[in-house]
Amino acid sequence: MNNYSQLFKRTKEAARKLIRVSEDQIGEVLARLAELLEEKTWYLLEENQKDLDRMDVDNPMYDRLALTEQRIRGIADEIRAVGQLPNPLGIRLEEKVLSNGLYLEKITVPLGVLGVIYEARPNVTLDVFSLALKSGNGLILKGGSDAEFSNRAIIQLIHQVLREFEFPEQAFLLLPPDREATKALLEAVDVVDVIIPRGSQGLIDFVRQNAKVPVIETGAGIVHTYVDESADLEKAQAILLNAKTRRPSVCNSLDCLIIHSAHLPNLEQLISPLLEAGVEIFADSVAFEVLKSHPEISLATADHFGTEFLSLRLSIKTVKILEEALDHISRYSSKHSEAVIAENQGVIDRFLLEVDAAAVYANSSTAFTDGAQFGLGAEIGISTQKLHARGPMGLRELCSYKWLIRGNGQIRG
Repeated sequence: MNNYSQLFKRTKEAARKLIRVSEDQIGEVLARLAELLEEKTWYLLEENQKDLDRMDVDNPMYDRLALTEQRIRGIADEIRAVGQLPNPLGIRLEEKVLSNGLYLEKITVPLGVLGVIYEARPNVTLDVFSLALKSGNGLILKGGSDAEFSNRAIIQLIHQVLREFEFPEQAFLLLPPDREATKALLEAVDVVDVIIPRGSQGLIDFVRQNAKVPVIETGAGIVHTYVDESADLEKAQAILLNAKTRRPSVCNSLDCLIIHSAHLPNLEQLISPLLEAGVEIFADSVAFEVLKSHPEISLATADHFGTEFLSLRLSIKTVKILEEALDHISRYSSKHSEAVIAENQGVIDRFLLEVDAAAVYANSSTAFTDGAQFGLGAEIGISTQKLHARGPMGLRELCSYKWLIRGNGQIRG
C-alpha cells in the first residue's frame, strides 16, 4: 500500500504540469498516438489474442475484449477526433462585477486525477487516455485481469508517444490487475479526485460501496423499448433488430421489449428478424401464449426482467396502456437508455417527459448512446447518475470550475 501511495503522489505531481501544455501540443500527441496504433496493429492483435485465449468464446465479455483491425482503426479515428475538438479548459462560464468593484470570473478547469476501474474492454484504456489528456487530467487506470496483455501493450504505446513529445508520462499510470491495487485506488483520498467504474453492475456496486473517493457511476444498462399501439411495425422491426443485435455485449443494447397488447396478433412477425438472428426470448405469460410454438422462446420468470443480458437474450413484457409501460420502466430501469416507438405525438411527448433515464429515444435505436455518436469524440463512460454528469461523458464532463477574483485593494468590512 505504501508503494501505491508513492506512485499516486507522483501521478498527482506530474498531472499538475499538464495545465501548462498547449492545445496544439496535445493535438500533435493524439495524432501521433493514432498513427502509432495503426502502425502497431499487428502487435496489439498479438497481445490481445493472449487475453482472448484465456476466455471462453461464449462469455458475453469476449466480444468486448476482442480487438480487430477495424476496431483499432475506429479507435484511432476517435483519438484524432478528440484531438480536433475545442479546448474544454479556460471557458468563461460566468462573469460579473460587484458593487465594490471586484471582478469575478468562473472558468472551467481539470478535475485533477481520474481513477478509472474497468473490466475486459481494452479500448477504454485509449478512450480514457485521450479524453484525460485533452482535458488536462492525470489518470490512474485499473483494468481487469481479462485484458492484462492488451492493456499493457496499449499503455506502452501511450508512454512511447509521451516520451517522444517530452510530456509527463507519470501522469498516466496503469495499475496491475490485482485486488491490492483496487483497494489502494479506492482509498486514495487527497490524491485521486474521482473514481469512474466501467463494467458490470457488480463492479459498479463494489466501487460505490468501498470507495473513499467520490464516484461517478457509469455503465450498467437495463434497456427497454416500448412499442406503442400507434407504432409503425416496419419501423419497429428494424429498430428492435438493430438495438438488440448490433453489439449485444454492450450496455446500450436492448434487454426488454415492452409490447402493447394491440400488437399481439402481429408479435410473431415483429420478432421474426430477432429469431433469425439467434436471439433467445423470454416472454411473459400473455406473449408466450402467442409465441409458444417457437422452441427458442421460453416463459419468462421474474429474474428475466431488470436483467442486463449482454448477450443475444431478450425479455418481452405485454402492457395494455402506456401507463403500464412507464411503470415497468420505472421499476426495472437502470436509467441508462430507454426508447418508445410510436406515431402518436401525445404518447411520444409523455414518454420523453416522464421516463427518467440519461438518454430517452423516440423512434430510434438505443445503440446511439455512445460518446462518439453524440459528437463527443469518445467517451469516458455513460453516467447513470444525476450529480455532476449524466449520459455519455466527454471532455466537458471531465472539467470542474473555479472562480477568479480580481481586485484593486478591496477589503471587506
